Amino acid sequence: MAFGGLFSTDIAIDLGTANTLIYVKGKGIILNEPSVVAYHVKDGKRQVLAVGEDAKLMLGRTPGSIEAIRPMREGVIADFDSAEQMIKHFIKKVFKRTSFSKPKVIVCVPHGATPVEKRAIRQSVLSAGARKAGLIAEPIAAAIGAGMPITEPTGSMVVDIGGGTTEVAVLSLGDVVYARSVRIGGDRMDEAIINYLRRNQNMLIGESTAERVKTSIGTARMPDDGRGATIMVRGRDLLNGIPKEIEISQAMVAEALAEPMQAICEAVMVALEATPPDLAADIVDRGVILTGGGAMLGDLDLALREQTGLSITLADQPMNCVALGTGKALEYEKQLRHVIDYDS
Repeated sequence: MAFGGLFSTDIAIDLGTANTLIYVKGKGIILNEPSVVAYHVKDGKRQVLAVGEDAKLMLGRTPGSIEAIRPMREGVIADFDSAEQMIKHFIKKVFKRTSFSKPKVIVCVPHGATPVEKRAIRQSVLSAGARKAGLIAEPIAAAIGAGMPITEPTGSMVVDIGGGTTEVAVLSLGDVVYARSVRIGGDRMDEAIINYLRRNQNMLIGESTAERVKTSIGTARMPDDGRGATIMVRGRDLLNGIPKEIEISQAMVAEALAEPMQAICEAVMVALEATPPDLAADIVDRGVILTGGGAMLGDLDLALREQTGLSITLADQPMNCVALGTGKALEYEKQLRHVIDYDS
């Protein structure tokens, strides 16, 4: 490492609802942790107890003196102080005690974020110790990370399904032609599974169990045999209050996820309708790319293909696309200067 490298520690942050990823210039993604902060509460004062992976294990399992918080909701900051603590902690973790000067940071924000929400994100990053904070729209970052030729005069469509939001965007000449942000993502899918089991099985399960169901057998369309794989789920019986275990099948999960899926399909359809005809022609030609952790839901690409008739492909590392793209914006800042906003 060159001596000059000690000072130019620029980083890109994908501040997600579910996970935060940090990309360090010249090194790639070196941190990927859940966006969770756990506090110890004593006499009304909050002390940070754990951040990231360790704090996530505490969600839904804390005694009264400890609270575990997810500072991000639907892609934007819901709890300002904990967001700042979390960013601080992650930046420290990345630089481990080397004497670093304040880094320049680029953060991605949902396309639908309001000016107030954008200012909150910028403020948090600056208070966490950044020298300068730039913002980049999430769909642009996702498209760059997925390797789409966004600077060419052809239309590319990207669907980024995160924990809190789904961003559908049509890009051309390095900027957004049309974008729509719906506040539905992985969290809403977990909720849908919880509500489905409460209604149909009289059973209450926690968020982490719902997430496990989603990642292990989650699917966006009915299995061909009408049942599919099964998984044992433990929770609390609502009729007599006793913990119990039941078996649920992929068909049940598909049914539970029908509503969030419908909303995602609708967002894609609306975006296609609003696209100028020449760009629509390019999209028919090149298809749509899916990015984001939510895109890893089983058969999601098939379900969307059935709805839209377009060729739909999953990006290589869907989880990392936004962070990689934000990192690229950092590496090639001169070419992408127009999409990074340093001063709103």
